[in-house]
Amino acid sequence: MLAVAGRPPDDADWAIEMKWDGVRAIVVCRGGECRLYSRNQRDVTGSYPELAAVLGELTAGRELILDGEIIAQTTTGAPSFALLQRRMHVVRPTKQLIAAVPVQLHLFDILADGADALTGLPYLRRRERLQELEYTEAPVRTPPHWLDVAADKLMAVARENHLEGIVSKRVDATYQPGRRSPAWIKTPLRKTTEAIVAGWTTGNGAMAATFGSLILGANDPDGRLVYIGNVGTGFTAAVRRSLRTRLDTLARPGPPFPEPPPRAAVGAAHWVDPVLVGDIEYREYTGEGLRHPSWRGLRNDKTPEDVTIPA
Repeated sequence: MLAVAGRPPDDADWAIEMKWDGVRAIVVCRGGECRLYSRNQRDVTGSYPELAAVLGELTAGRELILDGEIIAQTTTGAPSFALLQRRMHVVRPTKQLIAAVPVQLHLFDILADGADALTGLPYLRRRERLQELEYTEAPVRTPPHWLDVAADKLMAVARENHLEGIVSKRVDATYQPGRRSPAWIKTPLRKTTEAIVAGWTTGNGAMAATFGSLILGANDPDGRLVYIGNVGTGFTAAVRRSLRTRLDTLARPGPPFPEPPPRAAVGAAHWVDPVLVGDIEYREYTGEGLRHPSWRGLRNDKTPEDVTIPA
């Protein structure tokens, strides 16, 4: 179940949770083993072996299906998507990497408990069942939810603690797997969107060996890939080198857009197969392009088919 973007309803029919800057994970515990799956149903257990081990100990053979978010935290305790990138793309992390970039799983829903399917229960009842598990300590824990607390106050708390924002959830809402539902509303402090990497422009000076900017696209309501702008900031030198290596393997002779973007916007572009999905922070989308975009990292938990034009 996915959230829509919007303003928080701020009334008694809604609960509020914090929005964590991480990646979604579905936990399936069966036969004494717990496995983690990404939003697009890819098995990511190998990337987070310490979480799978702790979950196995906590469940002790109990069969559960849980929903949550994997996060990495800075030394100040703030979730960092950039830091999590160091773990997301590693299939078999070393002990050194696990120690250098520890991760946590924040659980916010329970979909099944043994033979009991819980998706048809209202949100508050599912939260009660989740809290009854008493997963309260890192690295696997259930963060709080709030009732009868003003949304603006919780937005202020999120801002003070460098969180991504809040998510409002109808207290009577059932869980609808795979659906983006208006019963969940996400309100980020900064706008973010996914974008498909369609090509790159030539860099100058220190960026001559990598790229100047990435050319971005998204799917319009008819499913056609359309141009939504370029992003040239937010990359470290190491990320630029790594991306350029991947881009070279995806080169294609022409643009992947049915209607190529204006040459003034992309210059002498180098085109690639539209298979990489990036996470972009931006101020607003004008219809012609993203304003003040900044690169946040690749999203291997999402597919190009998931990417739509920013609202």
